Amino acid sequence: MNLLHGLDGMDRRLLELLRQDARRTNASLAEELGIAASTCLARLKALRASGAVRGFTVDVDPAALGHGLVALVSVRIRPGARHRMEELFDRLRGLSGVQQVFFLGGEDDFLLHVAVADSEEVSRFVLKNLSADPAVAATRTSLVFRHEGGERPW
Repeated sequence: MNLLHGLDGMDRRLLELLRQDARRTNASLAEELGIAASTCLARLKALRASGAVRGFTVDVDPAALGHGLVALVSVRIRPGARHRMEELFDRLRGLSGVQQVFFLGGEDDFLLHVAVADSEEVSRFVLKNLSADPAVAATRTSLVFRHEGGERPW
């Protein structure tokens, strides 16, 4: 399957079902789609091979791991440090507490989704890992009070 040619309706429906519950069996997916289990399995393998399905994850409540505070931290890089963007992306991705890293277009360069114990820890995180880096021009931290996962069809 070539993603350049797009996905057909059956592939899109299969992806939608997997987004709702990635633990569903192949047999239940095939039944809901009205196709043979072997056809469903072949389509899923093709979606994985093409990169349309990048992996399967579990959604864990951060509080269950002692991360009572979730924050989004915007990071702006100094113009003279643009050559370090890839290096910075990789470093940010590996920091403790970082759940996701987004490389952005626009005013900010990165958006970090961070889960930590409390406000003191998010403060230490920003000061130690971001403000101390000479490549970082500015940061802005927003606390997340509530988050709902996206189960929306595209």
